[in-house]
Amino acid sequence: MKRAIALSLQESKAAQDPSSANDATQAEPARPIGIFGLDRKQMEQERLARLAKRKADDTSSLNERESKSSKIEAAPTPRVSKPVQGSQNASVTIASASALTSSPLQYPEGVVKKTWASGFPRQGDDIKIEEVLQKSDLELAVLSSFMWDLDWLFSKTDTRSTRFLLVMQAKDDATKRQYESEAAALRNVRLCFPPMDGQVNCMHSKLMLLFHPTYVRIAVPTANLTNYDWGEMNGVMENSVFLIDLPKIDVEKQECPTTAFYEDLVYFLKACTLHENIIAKLKSFDFAKTANYAFVHTIGGAHTGIAWERTGYCGLGRAVERMGLRTSKPLNIDFVTSSLGSLTDDFLRSIYLASQGDSGITDLTLRTSKTSPARHLTDPTTLVPHHTASEWKDDRLRVYFPSQATVAASKGGPNCAGTVCFQSRWYEGAKFPRHVLRDCESQRRGMLMHNKILYVRPDEPIPLASQGKSHLCRAWAYVGSANLSESAWGRLVLDRTTKQPKLNCRNWECGVLVPVLENPRNKSDAGGKSSTSSTSSSSASPSQAPPPTRNDEGTGGGLMDLFAGTVPVPMRVPGRYYYGGRKPWFFSEG
Repeated sequence: MKRAIALSLQESKAAQDPSSANDATQAEPARPIGIFGLDRKQMEQERLARLAKRKADDTSSLNERESKSSKIEAAPTPRVSKPVQGSQNASVTIASASALTSSPLQYPEGVVKKTWASGFPRQGDDIKIEEVLQKSDLELAVLSSFMWDLDWLFSKTDTRSTRFLLVMQAKDDATKRQYESEAAALRNVRLCFPPMDGQVNCMHSKLMLLFHPTYVRIAVPTANLTNYDWGEMNGVMENSVFLIDLPKIDVEKQECPTTAFYEDLVYFLKACTLHENIIAKLKSFDFAKTANYAFVHTIGGAHTGIAWERTGYCGLGRAVERMGLRTSKPLNIDFVTSSLGSLTDDFLRSIYLASQGDSGITDLTLRTSKTSPARHLTDPTTLVPHHTASEWKDDRLRVYFPSQATVAASKGGPNCAGTVCFQSRWYEGAKFPRHVLRDCESQRRGMLMHNKILYVRPDEPIPLASQGKSHLCRAWAYVGSANLSESAWGRLVLDRTTKQPKLNCRNWECGVLVPVLENPRNKSDAGGKSSTSSTSSSSASPSQAPPPTRNDEGTGGGLMDLFAGTVPVPMRVPGRYYYGGRKPWFFSEG
């Protein structure tokens, strides 16, 4: 096996350099140092030594890799923790991970899990990286991430039998050539570089396509491929991940019809310039169970014609509409984010409208019109009042981000908060909507969060009719890589030349829209509460949550109750307001 490959992408450098870019700003990132950092002469010596050892002992396992320091500044020395003994219904541990593939598909309906955290009991709603990867028969792993710890990643896989295609950030050709030269020494590793021309500064998407002999697992985490993001460094950081297992199609059967999820995933992969042979492999699997989900992405660059409708917050609105969730009724929105941009009322309104199923044109109309009411850009006969969607300001939109006090009291302290990013100059700006911020405190006390989850609760359930079955959608969530920033979701403008819509996106992102479905015939008479379910099978434990309050309840039902068993709610609700001496955690200012 190859030598320890210890260096990460530039986010680790950003955590150490106050002048570097961060997840929220996405300013020009610091030039990344060699991600592979390979010493060719030493590698050859090690290769010969390994060959000699294998001849002596064919059954030897991977050589133990030497310990290394964390990618987060001055953080505790990382270690691979022993499996935590959880309850009887806890998820499968590392010891039994190799047996997972011999049983029926684990998550054929799809599921959202918290990442496991060292030092915390397992409740059945978390998952370890080993349990995600299932290395025993993993044939091909297509992985994208912003931060990388390849030494750690390869220690979780069998690099003798698994091929890797790593989707990485490289802003310029020199960096691409450097990475390709270093990766050439790794027999089973190939690289893919999504286009990063012009305004694009960050390849931030997190995606796993894990090909096994009889199925493919699609995983969309909020976590980078580092030990601390997956809970191993003393449990200082937590994330979430969506997973779904899709069976291989019987060659004797006709090709399965595609779904919107499949189409948008392939659209994104093609934009990433992923090799067409790998994209073609996806046709061998049955995507039918993805019909209840939507794959939502942000593709870096400028998008015109009809392309702007498919990505960024415009793509979010399109996904909401295609799933039948469009509504003009008020929403309650809770967004937990690990990085914040320079928020404005206009940007938050665009996210609110997209969550209602708007394509982005309504917000663009309101921003560009010089009349009141505004004439709709695509339908001049329609007038758009300037107070449209203004209800989001009435305590209907909450943003969860940790305070300085929360970071200081966390298990890792400020030294482990290098990927939790915000700047005081934005918060103190005259136009920053400070009233939407809430402190973000984990239900697993002492943990910081790297989650990016958008929880949406309509005032009234949205009726759905699919495949002859009637359901109500009580709520839905986005789980993925996109933080709450314009860089992550894009900005729709009118092109100066064509006067047509153009979406500018500075990041690459991806995520999944997960609905909370209810069969109206299965209502509980107890307490007047409805019985909610989803295509997910996660078993979050609402009993661990604090009692709901007005801020938690809103008018669409309690956040904890609605999402229990579908999308775990990692933060305590209601979040504390920022007032008095309570201030947000400011990146490099703590």
